[in-house]
Amino acid sequence: MQTAPSNTTDPVKNKDTVPDCFYRVSIKALILDSTRTKFMIVKETNGKWELPGGGLDWGQTPQTDLPREIAEEMGLETMLVADRPSYFITFRHDRTGTWCANVLYEASVRDFDIVPSRECSEIRFIKPSEVPETAYSNLVEFAKHFDPVNHKPANHV
Repeated sequence: MQTAPSNTTDPVKNKDTVPDCFYRVSIKALILDSTRTKFMIVKETNGKWELPGGGLDWGQTPQTDLPREIAEEMGLETMLVADRPSYFITFRHDRTGTWCANVLYEASVRDFDIVPSRECSEIRFIKPSEVPETAYSNLVEFAKHFDPVNHKPANHV
């Protein structure tokens, strides 16, 4: 993994402190069910539901970083990550109020046999109308934008 050059004047000292003019960027996996009308969400051990993925490491690409995130959080092998994002959403972080951006890339995994972790104790495929009450704000925001018409087999990764 690359690290930021030591001469970089980075005002961000931890991931929860972001200057007002910046967004905290995370990459998320858009993993669809076989009908391509539902998307995967993960339940964290705190009971909150989230999209799979995480912060984009400095110097990495979504195609290299998203498989790492999925392996770390879910114990799953990523088979493919799209070259281009499917969605870009912005929202305020539930805990910090920091503005965040999620960039969602359609992805596929070998199977759905997760290895439970703090960040993934359960998975579920849902329609936008089925977002759990205990969902993080980014999941609620994404559900407003998800359109299965954009994911017909002809548009498949």
